[in-house]
Amino acid sequence: MTFSKPLSALALALLLAGCGPAPQEQPFTLTIAHINDTHSNFDPVKSSFDAKGQRVYNEFGGYPRLQAMAQQLAQAARRDNLSFLFLHGGDAWQGSAYFKLNEGVMNADLLSDMGLDAMALGNHEFDLNNAKLNTFLASINFPVVAANVDASQDPDLKNQHNLKPYVVFAFDGNEKTPVTDLDHLPKGKEIVAVFGLALEDMPNLSPNTGKVQFHNLVKSAQETVDFLESKGIDQIIALTHIGNAVDLDVASKVNGIDVIVGGHSHTLLGDFANLGMENAGTYAEMVQNPNGQGETCVVQAGQYAQAIGEMSVSFDAKGEVIQCAGTNILLSNDEFFSSPMREPSSALKTEQTKQVEQFIDQQNNIKIVDEDKTMRAHIDSTYKPAVVKAYGDVIARVPETIHHARRPGDAGSDKHGSDVAPIIAEGQYFWANTPEVQALTGMKVDFALIGAGGVRTNFEPGEYREGDMALEMLPFSNFMSVMPVKGAVIKQLLQDTISATLAPGAHAGKFPYGGHLRYQFTETEPGKAGKLDFVEVMTGDASNPTWTPIKDDQTYVVAINNYNATGNDGWRALFDAQKDGTKRVDIAYVDGKLAAFAVKNVQEKEGKFVVNYLDQVPDCKADNVRCNTDAQAVIDYIAAEQPVLQPLNYEVVTLNRAK
Repeated sequence: MTFSKPLSALALALLLAGCGPAPQEQPFTLTIAHINDTHSNFDPVKSSFDAKGQRVYNEFGGYPRLQAMAQQLAQAARRDNLSFLFLHGGDAWQGSAYFKLNEGVMNADLLSDMGLDAMALGNHEFDLNNAKLNTFLASINFPVVAANVDASQDPDLKNQHNLKPYVVFAFDGNEKTPVTDLDHLPKGKEIVAVFGLALEDMPNLSPNTGKVQFHNLVKSAQETVDFLESKGIDQIIALTHIGNAVDLDVASKVNGIDVIVGGHSHTLLGDFANLGMENAGTYAEMVQNPNGQGETCVVQAGQYAQAIGEMSVSFDAKGEVIQCAGTNILLSNDEFFSSPMREPSSALKTEQTKQVEQFIDQQNNIKIVDEDKTMRAHIDSTYKPAVVKAYGDVIARVPETIHHARRPGDAGSDKHGSDVAPIIAEGQYFWANTPEVQALTGMKVDFALIGAGGVRTNFEPGEYREGDMALEMLPFSNFMSVMPVKGAVIKQLLQDTISATLAPGAHAGKFPYGGHLRYQFTETEPGKAGKLDFVEVMTGDASNPTWTPIKDDQTYVVAINNYNATGNDGWRALFDAQKDGTKRVDIAYVDGKLAAFAVKNVQEKEGKFVVNYLDQVPDCKADNVRCNTDAQAVIDYIAAEQPVLQPLNYEVVTLNRAK
């Protein structure tokens, strides 16, 4: 069933539209619906929330539910003759078995049905290659925007006209018309520009960027705003995929941006304490521009198609923001359980369900929404059969949810953070020390490391299959690397990556977890700085561990995926350690058998970290090569050691936040 209730941002828009002493002095009010980091989560995500102290297990989002809610918002805007935009903050790609099987095709298909006006260019849009990105861009019916990107030298993207720096719309109430001639703007209409910003360090984060160039965020943003204003456009929105902390920084350094609709840090802005969830930051936070006059309103809508943001922004006659408000809305199904296993016996009774529905109806940040039936039928008939077939054998049973949080304290976690990432690292440690792998590398591994962003899901209750790991948990098809490195390098790596994630809204994908390793970090300056208290390596086994402090001048052998091993996503300490040579060995399957690839060194070329091999190079595009040994390692570990999957019995991370 679907419940309706007043929508606060739309109500505000109506109120503001009726204010003012004369029609010509009324503010222009624009309603914006927005999503970001949907990551191919076409099906709902299993989740839970508190309803007056009762923990309720449900599902959030999925594209058919997102589609239904977007249509509700668009219909409400049409009914009230309100100007309306629907924006996507980037990273539509990657993240689910669907993407692994059909790559960008399903995204283009479903996103084109949603009525989007524009999308930011995310880092995961570069996960395949630029030829496939070009096909995606040519297949969708909305533009992708990035003003700080130059694709003119890239052979695949140089002629792609749907990758634009900005788009401009003319509004007359709910009537919306694209504007292409900026020298002859329509008279008597409200003009709104939407320009994009992509990560300026994209080649370091996404190695498959080809010859695309990425320019300074602040400089590009100010130049774009100045250009648009020179054409008489004063109502300007930045659609970004740079992270909430960077959004706030850009807003404080660039004059003239009225609204930033963001992505990348997966930040569900707003206070969700009423649902037993965290407050990750202010929704529609106003940031003063460097000129001390203008302000920028900043929003972001979480992750994995679970929520949609709805905001109303009003401009005065000079295009300055005079009001900005709204909320993120979590989109729930209407089936509720008392147990994470979701057995039929734990389904809430009729009266209990009614009480939960009444509770939801009283909140402004959660809503029961029926799925769009047409989109659901299309997914189930066209795409789902192949996904179901691909999941493979059951390797474990998960008795209760094991939660992943990128950074300790996020997503309701404690100071130890994720319970999932340490299992992944432990599995890769275990696999790297099997006789078959040791015979290839000639090295015994001391511990493993993994970046939090490489881990994509929770372990949800029920049967756990091979495909849950290879297609969803670790979908990037990275291969494992085994590398010797000094203890001082490990300490520097931890210091750098943790410090970079301390700020509220920071992109926390680089946050480090380990297996057979533990450390403690204490923040000394809130959101800015801290220090490593200790780093220790486990010897023996988890049932009888001995913890030994890491020594700066001692060499340790580390198991790590090749993406982080090369220094990507801010793990530069490892890159620096390999510039002049390394004994690292990468491992992939060739003709169904494990093969070793010895690394000579790592170089930086045109902003990218490039691995030079001593002899053979792993060709992950070849039909006889399978490179996802990062996932296979954990599959083998779980099947052998964790048939009933449980968190590790030791804490890897302790992050003490400053008071």
